[in-house]
Amino acid sequence: MSPAVLGQALASLPPQHDPRVLVGTSTADDAGVYRLSDELALVQTVDFFTPIVDDPYTYGRIAAANALSDVYAMGAKPLTALNIVCYPEKLDPEGLALILQGGQERATAAGVAVIGGHTVTDKELKYGMAVTGIVHPERVVTNAGARPGDWLVLTKPLGTGILTTAFKAGKGTPELVARVAESMWTLNDVAAEAMLAHGVHAATDITGNGLLGHAWEMARASGVRLRLRATAIPVFEEALYFARRGYLTRGDVSNREYTQGHVQLDPRLSPEQVRVLFDPQTSGGLLIALPPAQAEALVATLQARGVSAAAVVGEVEAGPAELVVLP
Repeated sequence: MSPAVLGQALASLPPQHDPRVLVGTSTADDAGVYRLSDELALVQTVDFFTPIVDDPYTYGRIAAANALSDVYAMGAKPLTALNIVCYPEKLDPEGLALILQGGQERATAAGVAVIGGHTVTDKELKYGMAVTGIVHPERVVTNAGARPGDWLVLTKPLGTGILTTAFKAGKGTPELVARVAESMWTLNDVAAEAMLAHGVHAATDITGNGLLGHAWEMARASGVRLRLRATAIPVFEEALYFARRGYLTRGDVSNREYTQGHVQLDPRLSPEQVRVLFDPQTSGGLLIALPPAQAEALVATLQARGVSAAAVVGEVEAGPAELVVLP
């Protein structure tokens, strides 16, 4: 759903005044956080979507990694998950089994127990998870903590929405499909652990609202200006190729509408660069704000631990909440 449309619907809800809600819907953060005690808070999120790859097992892995990512972005530890399935009657149960196996494989890799779920018949296949985690109430990482002077680190390359659209049209080599799928099913656990060790101030994961949509949410929630450098941002080079040829998702339009009036794009940026920046991501990386010295150390740590795409992509400035993108 368009984030602008969703925002209108959420704005109509009466405010909640439970002091135990540490993170709710007001900042468009990645997960909700609910204080249970002075030492423990519950972190909850849910995510599911239609297939973006043909292989059911891979689809299950990607969907699970995507759902788990919201908990990692909050600096929390995921504990349990519930499967959510909408499955057409015309499809065989073997396909459903492979999807669930893929999801459970990623959950097991994350140390998460899959303890149940809910399944309905539907005309269109959808799969995902509701995930519960824990965090100390005073160590919650939100998208609202970015400070002037911070640097911004991104941990995965952009372009998965454009590329999976191209794959659905029969484009792309098997090697490219495998490389993009691996990026999507890779957990953000290493990135989350490292950002906590390096003094993170704010973080968000990059998913359906694209890099610019989620970066704008961080700027708005933190009350700061974010400045991104397009040439520093990790991107699948093939995504630029397919962007030039018009393989875009519907989210390209809705993400532009969502950020309209809040993002300044340098006119020197190419059309394909802009398309990738607005591209909705599936199970993308983390965008992390932290002090400059720690940002450099974080990138070094991540690259040493196999997160090869990690890079410093911009900085945080004092000023009105907005997003500036330079070449």
